[in-house]
Amino acid sequence: MAEYSDLSVLIVDPNPGMRGSLHNMLNQAGITKIDYAVSSGTAIRQLGKKPFDIVLCEYDLGNGSGENNGQDGQQLLEDLRLHKLILPSTIFIMLTSEGVYSKVIGAAELTPTDYVLKPFTVDALLQRIRKAVERRDVFLPIHQLVEMGSIRKAVAECLIAEEKNPRYAIDFARLRAELLVTLEELAEAEVVYQVILMTRPIAWAHLGMARCQFGQQKYIEAQDTLQDLLTHNPKFMAAYDLLARTHEALGQQESAKKILEDAVAISPNMVHRLRHLGEVAYETGDVGVAEKAFKQVVAKAKYSEFRDPEDHVKLVKTLVKKGDANQASGVIRDMERSLRASANVEACRAIAAGLLQEMSGNITAAAAELTTAVNAIGASRGLSTGLKIGLVHSCLNVKLDQQASDLMLNLMNDTESGVSMDDAVQVFEKAGRHDLAAGMGEQIKHHVEELIAHAAEQRGQGDLRAAVDTLNAALRKAPANMSLLPAATSAILKQLDDLGWEVPLAEQCAFLLERMRKIDPAHPSLEALQAQYSHTQRKYGIATTA
Repeated sequence: MAEYSDLSVLIVDPNPGMRGSLHNMLNQAGITKIDYAVSSGTAIRQLGKKPFDIVLCEYDLGNGSGENNGQDGQQLLEDLRLHKLILPSTIFIMLTSEGVYSKVIGAAELTPTDYVLKPFTVDALLQRIRKAVERRDVFLPIHQLVEMGSIRKAVAECLIAEEKNPRYAIDFARLRAELLVTLEELAEAEVVYQVILMTRPIAWAHLGMARCQFGQQKYIEAQDTLQDLLTHNPKFMAAYDLLARTHEALGQQESAKKILEDAVAISPNMVHRLRHLGEVAYETGDVGVAEKAFKQVVAKAKYSEFRDPEDHVKLVKTLVKKGDANQASGVIRDMERSLRASANVEACRAIAAGLLQEMSGNITAAAAELTTAVNAIGASRGLSTGLKIGLVHSCLNVKLDQQASDLMLNLMNDTESGVSMDDAVQVFEKAGRHDLAAGMGEQIKHHVEELIAHAAEQRGQGDLRAAVDTLNAALRKAPANMSLLPAATSAILKQLDDLGWEVPLAEQCAFLLERMRKIDPAHPSLEALQAQYSHTQRKYGIATTA
């Protein structure tokens, strides 16, 4: 089997005898590029250094020292997929006993490429590898296009491959739909799923269609699709997650909590779902369920290389709401003792300590801790927007007005935060601080005026693309600002007229015109901008409905 000599394999198994046995089996297939990991942590470190074609992973990993208290193979796979440490083309084969397999397969969350049941022969293992490699090679050209960022070309190639490879036609259609979702072409992706379902009632196609419906804010349709899916596939776990989010989108928090509780009862080990359950339970005031969920998150993530200190903050917040100062103190001590020092950990520790001090009535001590948290946030990376907005509220509670305003301004200026200027004003309004909201509004107005003036300068100098980029950056901060919308629309129209028709830009222009129409149908610039858009369409021979 010389054709496999170039394959690289990572064996993840705490048992040295099993690692040696797998090594010998692979050698018989001509595979010699073999590395080892004795636990989930060492596997993650190995995969962080270089990619592997195949990962052979024991389900029951322990922690690499013979103790059964680490991550299992399914939790490792969750981390690897979530943090994109393995490519879509990586072959991940789980090695497990028949008894364990029967427990996990019904509620499998992130399915590996294949399962191999122990004990197995050399021929059985190599047959599974051969099958997986053959399938990978068929899909590899498209995966390579995706890795290069050529998503639209990959979509076109999927369509061709469906015709050329009837054996994998449905798999290529599925990949095509997923890539269309990546391109945010949800209506087109939904049609692909519908066509698949006309031939076979496949569970993942129902889920894909529901995701497209959810993304298009067709929440009732998504609910119906998911409820039908779960009626016929009551252990299709991802459907529970999306159904819960659908209920949340409709303001049905209690229903979302019940759905997540049902899902956790079926499949209790997925950290992301437990975290979601804790968050929804906290929002609905069910402190008992929130406490239990967050405790499980902290415990299950203990052996992960990707422990998130925010989980400790959520647990402390819940315990503070419960009035349990002793347990909250214990969680903070655990955070200090067990997490590696970093700006993220220091920010989370200080936030948690500030919550505890505020609960105890020590406002001065709380303010000191929260000031420390604000300073640490400046050096942190990757902390969630939700955590930072929570810190804004905590600062307001202890009269740290300047820190709260500075934090909110930083969030507005961070394009990754998703916080618009309107959102920032609303945070202060909801906190009952109309004075700070008004001050923030004035700062926002001044900032928007500066950006519009800067874009006008760029446009006057003939740099039309730069002007559009400046105004787009401003729109991300103030998407409904009625000084900004006409300026951005006008700049886009000027670029289209002078530099040529670009479909994505033209679609954005139409979207901005529609947004203006919804906000202020009598706006004095709207009619002229619409006429200019139609004129530019005709200039380039674009069909219009006018």
